[in-house]
Amino acid sequence: MIRLLLVDDQNLICQGLKAILELESDFQVVGTAENGKAAIEKVAAFKPDLVLMDVRMPVMDGREATRIICQQFSDTKVLVLSTFDDDQYIADSMRAGAKGYLLKDMPTDELVQAIRLAIRGYTQLAPKLLEKLIAKIPESSTDSKETAQDLSQLTPREQEVLGLISNGATNREIAEKLYIAEGTVKTHVTHLLARLELRNRSQLAIFANRVLRGC
Repeated sequence: MIRLLLVDDQNLICQGLKAILELESDFQVVGTAENGKAAIEKVAAFKPDLVLMDVRMPVMDGREATRIICQQFSDTKVLVLSTFDDDQYIADSMRAGAKGYLLKDMPTDELVQAIRLAIRGYTQLAPKLLEKLIAKIPESSTDSKETAQDLSQLTPREQEVLGLISNGATNREIAEKLYIAEGTVKTHVTHLLARLELRNRSQLAIFANRVLRGC
């Protein structure tokens, strides 16, 4: 059973989402919250597997709440669900540790799939948002040299792990693919974050897609 907390300052949206998501036999909505502060309190109380988080809310917005939840409750994942495709909101949410950024107008079946994939460790972005973010990154010969230098720091095994991350593989799937322990994969991911000066796996996935897959 996937335990969900829904966070939105519009109660109608929370109730609508609850009715839709609980049609799935493996989903259970354990609570709702009207702002980021209330969300943190309910995460502490209910220990949900995933929080579906709005961005713009009174008292405390979703970006700050996401940062605190990801720091204090490592077993709970956060997926942002917003009306706004603002670059700063997306970047701030991903830096805060969100497993993805989705838009409220997405089809229900895609939202359900995104939740299940996020629980498995896959980073989720609404269609075109990744391309939108990458398009903002300036390209120059200096960037290319720096990227090449970044990759040259990596061991062959770390490059293999990075390549699998670019395909959306979880730690368990990487371990099975490379015939190594899942704990070893976690160590490689930690080293990758340190070498590439990135904060979390979401940033690592975006970097991997940009430099290895060209998207």
